[in-house]
Amino acid sequence: MRMFLSGAAAIALLIGIAAVPAAHADEVLDAAKARIAAATQKAGKWDGPTTGPTAAKGKTIIYIAGDMRNGGTEGVSRGVEEAAKAIGWNLRILDGHGDISARTAAVNQALALKPDGIVVGGFDAIEQNAALAAVKEAGIPFVGWHATIEPGPDAKTGMFANVNTRIADVAQTAADLAIVDSDGKAGVVIFGDSNYAMAIGKAKMMEAEIQKCSGCTVLSLEDSPMTEASLRMPQLTTSLLQRFGDKWTYSLAVNDLYYDFMGPSLASAGKGGADTPKNISAGDGSESAFQRIRAKQYQLATVPEPLHEQGWQLIDELNRALAKQPWSGYVSGIHIVTADNIAYDGGPDNVFDPDNGYRDVYKKIWGVK
Repeated sequence: MRMFLSGAAAIALLIGIAAVPAAHADEVLDAAKARIAAATQKAGKWDGPTTGPTAAKGKTIIYIAGDMRNGGTEGVSRGVEEAAKAIGWNLRILDGHGDISARTAAVNQALALKPDGIVVGGFDAIEQNAALAAVKEAGIPFVGWHATIEPGPDAKTGMFANVNTRIADVAQTAADLAIVDSDGKAGVVIFGDSNYAMAIGKAKMMEAEIQKCSGCTVLSLEDSPMTEASLRMPQLTTSLLQRFGDKWTYSLAVNDLYYDFMGPSLASAGKGGADTPKNISAGDGSESAFQRIRAKQYQLATVPEPLHEQGWQLIDELNRALAKQPWSGYVSGIHIVTADNIAYDGGPDNVFDPDNGYRDVYKKIWGVK
């Protein structure tokens, strides 16, 4: 049976409460093996909503992206665009360019355009709480992707529903693979970003999971902004190699983006074979990550979000908001992509796109063809 951290436990980790003591080594390893076996399976039948309101007609919505350079945010935008076309809505995309003030400007621009609904994609809604309060006051429903820690409605911001997998589950799965692949002996560096509550929370959750493995070691938890990865990661990688040498056997990162900029430094240090740290990402499943995993070069695995599917869910949640109905309650399950299973569920197209028929289900709900 899978064990998930509750919302309260996740928040406790965010504010620095001590991790759970390490359990018996064999118990930890066996439990991790069972969870990895489940997470690497092909997608099963659709387990999301099958009923809901028919399509609201002729709506205009805006997708506000935190940063379209982020593979997850960009991937979700594709799903939103595809679903908006299917349901018959007009869509406009605004890019926050990875900058707080630019995101504020984007929210204000969206408000001025008076859309029927807004999608907040890939940034912390609390960061923009003042701007989003004006959206709420204007009576414009908004949903989010990775905009709060927990899936579902958010009372603090007035968000109708946040769409993402449960981050405790994602963090556990990424840590599980390091534990299993190392046979309980991983030396781990973790990359997180305290500019984003969800990201640093996920990093601390991975740290706590590794600490349960008595034969594993957390060498360092590096707080490095994702938006500065291209500038910081080359030098940081070199520094970590100098500090830890061969003790650094695995990396866990909150996003694939970190690994986009590690390769040259690893290559310069003569790393590329069995002595290269094995990189595992706890999100989001970018195109470049799939390419590295397939090539078996500088990335072992990613725990991806079903980006396109979540784009369709965002449109469905907005349609429910417009119909004054509750959110669907759906939270997608966990999958981990490795070289052994990359050939299915969208892998050949460099995306995790579950082969579960979700597009047809949503079209049926909306009453469209």
